[in-house]
Amino acid sequence: MGEIEGVPMLQDICKEWDAIHSFQARDGDIVVASYPKSGTTWMQEIMDLILQDGDTEKSLRAPCFVKVPFLEMAKTLFYSALEFANTMPPPRLLKIHLPVHLVPPSFWEKNTKIVYVARNPKDCMVSYYYFHKMDQTMPDPGPWEHFFGLFLSGKVSWGSWFDHVIGWWKAKDRHQILYIFYEDMIEDPQREIRKVMTFLEKNLPDEVLQKIVQRTSFKSMKKNPMVNFTVLPTSVFDQTVSSFMRKGQVSDWKNHFLVSQNILFDEEYKKRMACSGLRFRMDL
Repeated sequence: MGEIEGVPMLQDICKEWDAIHSFQARDGDIVVASYPKSGTTWMQEIMDLILQDGDTEKSLRAPCFVKVPFLEMAKTLFYSALEFANTMPPPRLLKIHLPVHLVPPSFWEKNTKIVYVARNPKDCMVSYYYFHKMDQTMPDPGPWEHFFGLFLSGKVSWGSWFDHVIGWWKAKDRHQILYIFYEDMIEDPQREIRKVMTFLEKNLPDEVLQKIVQRTSFKSMKKNPMVNFTVLPTSVFDQTVSSFMRKGQVSDWKNHFLVSQNILFDEEYKKRMACSGLRFRMDL
């Protein structure tokens, strides 16, 4: 990994950083932002369906990473997200994992809307650990105990979970940002999807909303090759190690955290989040 303004990043992102940071947003752009493994793919599929008025056939037009270019993946083995984004007609739906202070400045200069998804850090850590194991472009996470320390200290790609969620939380009052919690989406997807529809100024009938809820359920998405990343070769995502769509649950962390790790994490969480105004649910 390398580093950008103190934030650990994959070397490929560091090499293309000038192009990423100078990306030109357009009026009407819509962005899904999150810390990795926070429900990003789920939200981008929801948002795509909303923009397509619930047309499930249109939602199958291309894999999710083509429909919704991931800007930090400026160059990959098969395409350039930046170049592809520049060919898209409006409204463009884009994806970023960047902490708020690294977002390309043009997004704040244009009339863009951003939906930020935040997930409780314990489940986020577990999911990120398994993602490191299956994504062949990521550093080897080592054993769970090692990754636990890396995550807690913010020494993973895209940096500290604490800095990320707090930074975007503070920014929501200055910009057009809808802040959504993963746990709320699990608890009542219809309620949260309706919030996104309102934010995007899309007034869709209840039957369309129900169709979106069903289409974006974990069970449905896990079987959808346009969403589950099975179109990628094992040299990129080795899903024999772990599925990209793994569990989609709240509180799976209980199956991984030792009692001592949970105490250590809770101490750090209390210290870092004390004055943030943010509260995360580790259980439902």
